[in-house]
Amino acid sequence: MDRLKMQSLDVTGSNIKKIQQLFPNCVTERLNKDGKPDLAIDFEKLQAELSNEIIGEGEERYQFTWPDKRVANRLANTPTTMTLRPCREESVNFDHTQNLYIEGDNLDVLKALRETYLGKVKIIYIDPPYNTGNDFVYNDDFAQSRSEFEETSGLFDEEGNQTIDPMQRNAESNGRFHTDWLNMLYPRLKVARDLLSDDGVIFISIDDNEEHNLRKVCDEIFGESCFVSAVIWKSSDNSNNDAKQFSCDHNTILIYSKRSGWEPQKIMDKSKRSHFRNPDHDPNGPWFDGNPLNSPNYRENLIYNIVAPNGNIIRPPKNGWRWSQETLNNKMRLGEIYFNESMTNIKRRTYLKDMKGLPPSSLWVNMEQTGHNRQAKYELLELMPEDVFDTPKPLRLIRFIISLVKENTNSIILDFFSGSGTTAHAVMQANIEDNGNRKFILVQLPENLDIKLQQASNDNKQTIKNAISLCDKLHQKHLLSKVAIERIRRAGKKIKEDNKDKEGIEKLDIGFRVLKLDSSNMEDVYYTPQEFTMQSLFNENVKADRTGEDLLFQVMLDLGIELSAKVETQQIAGKTVYLVDDNYLVACFDRDVTEAVVTEIAKLHPIYFVMRDASAANDNVIDNFEQLFEAYSKDTVRKIL
Repeated sequence: MDRLKMQSLDVTGSNIKKIQQLFPNCVTERLNKDGKPDLAIDFEKLQAELSNEIIGEGEERYQFTWPDKRVANRLANTPTTMTLRPCREESVNFDHTQNLYIEGDNLDVLKALRETYLGKVKIIYIDPPYNTGNDFVYNDDFAQSRSEFEETSGLFDEEGNQTIDPMQRNAESNGRFHTDWLNMLYPRLKVARDLLSDDGVIFISIDDNEEHNLRKVCDEIFGESCFVSAVIWKSSDNSNNDAKQFSCDHNTILIYSKRSGWEPQKIMDKSKRSHFRNPDHDPNGPWFDGNPLNSPNYRENLIYNIVAPNGNIIRPPKNGWRWSQETLNNKMRLGEIYFNESMTNIKRRTYLKDMKGLPPSSLWVNMEQTGHNRQAKYELLELMPEDVFDTPKPLRLIRFIISLVKENTNSIILDFFSGSGTTAHAVMQANIEDNGNRKFILVQLPENLDIKLQQASNDNKQTIKNAISLCDKLHQKHLLSKVAIERIRRAGKKIKEDNKDKEGIEKLDIGFRVLKLDSSNMEDVYYTPQEFTMQSLFNENVKADRTGEDLLFQVMLDLGIELSAKVETQQIAGKTVYLVDDNYLVACFDRDVTEAVVTEIAKLHPIYFVMRDASAANDNVIDNFEQLFEAYSKDTVRKIL
């Protein structure tokens, strides 16, 4: 029986193994910080394998760098032992939903998700802090471990909730103004890329403060060839008359794909189809003459003359006609290509019914399509008249973004700076419109509203007070995430009410599982080789405050099982047994597990079976454990916490 590793994917170790397969001579051993042998890369040998010309130290090259960039890169690859604990009381339809809402620092959350959701997320939308002075409290300490930092910084209270971050308020007076922001965002984007599917795409909202740096960071992480567009979104419906220079009425949305060559869904924009008419009552419907007839590139076989019925010679364009002579003659017979009245040229009739849509524009100024900030405020006030969010994103914006991705109706959509929860609302709205089965994963730092109130400008104080008041009515802690959870809950309820007569409305998933980032469920227990015995496998090493469901979700992460998987419970010989995805995983974390319990579980033939240390009722269970599975389900993979 193997022990579960209980930490996220070790990306550095995985990369070393990949290099070892390609260049085994470049991998060596060394003693790590614990004095144990570990694999390492001999970079001199690797450089020699990859290039005849090695760039020397200090030699000029094109690069984008900043202080602590290397450390930020290593931070992205470092595994985490943090886990995600389920919270049924704050969830909606916990047992049947496929949506997730996760409270916690998004870097550790992304790392915790990385192995399970590797290559499974089709759409990522984020609206990260814009680095305007005091707008983010994320802290990745590069000199201390996270536990050391949390103990000394005052960033978290005793229950692990975000409190205050006096060290890292990113004011312009801080000499690390851009550096702090880059070190915050870089590792998060690096981990997020791993989650994207091969046909996946990320949309990132940003303003002028960091757009130039974000573009360089994304070029490095995703690759310049994966740059899709820098969209200009008209975010304000009126200009700021008090602006001293220019009224900034837009935001930028950077779009990058996981693989180069990604193409968006073409859109039907009626405003750009007004030139299609049908004055001659063509049975094929509205049409337009004027599409180009010339070839975009020169080809010799496209150079030929066309003879009109009256004998006129029509010479080819510079690069030739768009089609071969045989194809063009066929189009003439079908009426798609015809001569003009003077028979001095040819025309091409294009029918509206044959149009497959237009590529989306990089200029989003149609507010009926993509909304604007003031509209977002009003639409949220209809849902939450308490006025609890200052700058939510418009529902139409996220809904439009989702529509730009092909074949996304059954996809996972991730937002790890989820703020007011607009992305969850947009996903549910998209599903009701086209009967889709999209799933959302939202991640939000549990920012303390009392601290935000202390730091807020006078213009924002009332909104935060309103949010605090709402938390009190809901009997919740004063956290931004609690307000967002309420927004998502109300949004789902309203969508169902507004569509109560729609066929299949009962199948719409408006639920979500709330999960909370926390330290590992396991105590730090280690055995030397001399101390290790079969009995030691069954010694207690689970923290006293953790439930069976807490342990189950950490096991699901460790085994790569999606956190939205169906979870059922059964009582077997008086013990609680969890069944995940129809016996794919069966787990029992109760104490005093008898041979009868193990036997009945083995008869279920699970792919995986997991039990905790100290579960065995007596030595006979320990002695006979393997034999029971060999007898009833020998192919089951047996693991222990």
